[in-house]
Amino acid sequence: MKLTLNKFHVKDIQFAEKSSFEGGVLYIDKAELAEYLLKDSNISSVDFDIARPGESTRIIPIKDVIQPRYKKSGTGQIFPGFVGDVETVGNGETNVLEDCCVATSGKIVAFQEGIIDMSGPGAEFNSFSKMNILVPLIQPIEGLDKHTHEATVRIAGLKTAAYMAKQTLELEPEETQSFEHETILEMGVKYPDLPKVIYVDMVQCQGLMHDTYVYGLNVKGILSTLISPLEVFDGAIVSGNCAAPGHKNATIHHENNPIILDLLKHHGKDICFVGVLLSNESAMLKEKMRAAYYTSNLSRIIGVDGIIASEEGGGNPETDLMLNCKFHEQKGIKTVLVTDEYCGRDGASQGLADVTPEADAVVTNGNGNQFVVLPKMDKIIGDIEAARVITGGNANSIGDDGTLSVEIAAIMGSCCEMGYEHMTTRLR
Repeated sequence: MKLTLNKFHVKDIQFAEKSSFEGGVLYIDKAELAEYLLKDSNISSVDFDIARPGESTRIIPIKDVIQPRYKKSGTGQIFPGFVGDVETVGNGETNVLEDCCVATSGKIVAFQEGIIDMSGPGAEFNSFSKMNILVPLIQPIEGLDKHTHEATVRIAGLKTAAYMAKQTLELEPEETQSFEHETILEMGVKYPDLPKVIYVDMVQCQGLMHDTYVYGLNVKGILSTLISPLEVFDGAIVSGNCAAPGHKNATIHHENNPIILDLLKHHGKDICFVGVLLSNESAMLKEKMRAAYYTSNLSRIIGVDGIIASEEGGGNPETDLMLNCKFHEQKGIKTVLVTDEYCGRDGASQGLADVTPEADAVVTNGNGNQFVVLPKMDKIIGDIEAARVITGGNANSIGDDGTLSVEIAAIMGSCCEMGYEHMTTRLR
């Protein structure tokens, strides 16, 4: 399987009478895009705003962050099950907008939504502040239940991202990046002496608006499954998660999963990267046991020597993480865990809700309880009052002087457990 990413670098986003991509500028016809999104009868109104790197701008609340992509050739379409039909992706050519993303906002969906500051100390906690951001402000119809509200905003964001990248279809990319990944049988022949490694991608599916979708299917209740890393880059995994913004895997994180990227770089050189195992994180202990047992059994059947497992979320998902570690190690499979911590503002408390003696190789991506004071911004996109109720904020978070006092858990992606940000994980 081969996937080529055609990359276009976005220097700016501007509103215009016609959507296009010219000279590094993405022009967006607001009326045309709004008409497209308003085909969803659950949206009463939609507006758009733009945030640029270095501006005195704060976006709050944010539901999801998405990198614009659109398939130029090959089977399927980006974000299958939502934008494209349910058809296998991970092949052909996909156009990608770099230095650019979509951040969905509007009426708050749930308390676990986040903040992006485009300048100041808050901007240092995520890479989104270095991107040109289009913000769809989605207002649902009155009386919409929260689960339908979440789905409405999620799909609107995916459609917006696909619409943006589609503007490059007839253009030549500035650069390309190609990935190839063989079948397991082919790997066994080509790399018989290399240690076989699999990536266990733990995905939230606890209900209660903590959900992840694969080919449009909520992974809640599925048994662990093998997926090609190239499918992940092509939008097969989509966030529907209202977990704490600091450590939820937004859709952009799945599209650019740094653990997968690094494993592919080492594939065929010093390791044999077999593929990605999706292991779901349930709220029930019986289901946690089932997922971890089944994941470790698949690893044993495939014959891997080691795994890297990354967590999503925190608290009871640490039990999923430790069970995956324990059961793999008991089968003789070496395990490395990737997580973050919540160890109090002074860093003195226990960082994880669960541990196991087998967890002797653990990488952390920061302390979500770290406290910061964010300066007043000249422009607010969204509703600053959301800071009083979102994760990491409190009733007194908004100062009289316009400052914002929060834990970094409130900042989108600050402690990403895939190692996407500057508090990061890298395979050397």
